[in-house]
Amino acid sequence: MADTLLAPVEAPPAPDRATVPRRSGPFTSRSAARRYVLLVAGLVLVALGLTAVYLLVGNPGRPGSTGYWLVAQRRATSIVVIAIVAFCQGLATVAFQTVTGNRIVTPAILGFEALYVTVQTAGVYLLGVAGITALSGVPQLLLQIGLMVTLAVALFGWLLSGRFGNLHVMLLVGVVLGTGLRSVSSFMQRLLTPSEFDVLTARMFGSVSNADPSYLPVVVPLAALAGGALLWRSRRLDVLALGAPVAAGLGVDHKRETRVVLTLVAVLVAVSTALVGPMTFLGFLAATIAYQVAGTFSHRHVLPVAVLTAFVVLAGAYVTLKHVFYAQGMVSIVVELVGGTVFLVVLLRKGRL
Repeated sequence: MADTLLAPVEAPPAPDRATVPRRSGPFTSRSAARRYVLLVAGLVLVALGLTAVYLLVGNPGRPGSTGYWLVAQRRATSIVVIAIVAFCQGLATVAFQTVTGNRIVTPAILGFEALYVTVQTAGVYLLGVAGITALSGVPQLLLQIGLMVTLAVALFGWLLSGRFGNLHVMLLVGVVLGTGLRSVSSFMQRLLTPSEFDVLTARMFGSVSNADPSYLPVVVPLAALAGGALLWRSRRLDVLALGAPVAAGLGVDHKRETRVVLTLVAVLVAVSTALVGPMTFLGFLAATIAYQVAGTFSHRHVLPVAVLTAFVVLAGAYVTLKHVFYAQGMVSIVVELVGGTVFLVVLLRKGRL
């Protein structure tokens, strides 16, 4: 009996490695994948609900009348503009943070918005109130987009291919250029008359009302091409996020791919800024929330969540301020205030840039 109790217990046979199922993918488990699907479905439903409220609630026309549908059509144009801005800002910010390796910075650091403000201010300074009209129209829109993209591409080509070859130097140069352009704008604004400055102020804040319906046939294809190219390169963005040495080891030309992504980001930000004006923290807010709720770092999953989040934030702000506080023109200020607060919270939590 004692010998039986003292006999060694045989360990169970090790499972055959060939029979153990292996799984790899963007999510850690099937439940995480299901949560992502539910998240996207929820964001789509909220976006559709906000769209319906924006289009139908508070319409002064009698339902079914010509006036009713005219008002709905004008509001539908605003929804399309909101969708374009959300698409551009969401994709551009996530991609920009990936290539810079920093979750704090946004494309605004490259001076796009400062250039937009300078162009608008120079038009009013040189031409008076008529300068706003002179800067309106499809050719002028294309000119502004072209200036922004040319500045960005020149900056990338100079600082990423020369002896510097440093992304951080490029960001610092962008900050200096943005500061210089804002100083020039402030100088010209001080020389304007009160009436001219009042007209200019309305253009200096991002607003859907700044967009003209005639711009849509131009900006929609530009945004679709640049955004589609970023979505198509989402797997390469995953590799870029691993850093230059790992990307090179996996066969990706890190410097070339960085230039391509930054050029696409420049097009998206230029389209958004020229269409509605500066939206500094909208993209940062959308990207930060997307990374928090998506449950993955895969760009082909994070990018759609960032776009949907930006749309929900912007459309929700418009619906709330329009129907609750009757202050629709304050939307960009509120979005910037909330986004800036989130920026400070994230910065203080990280403790570094």
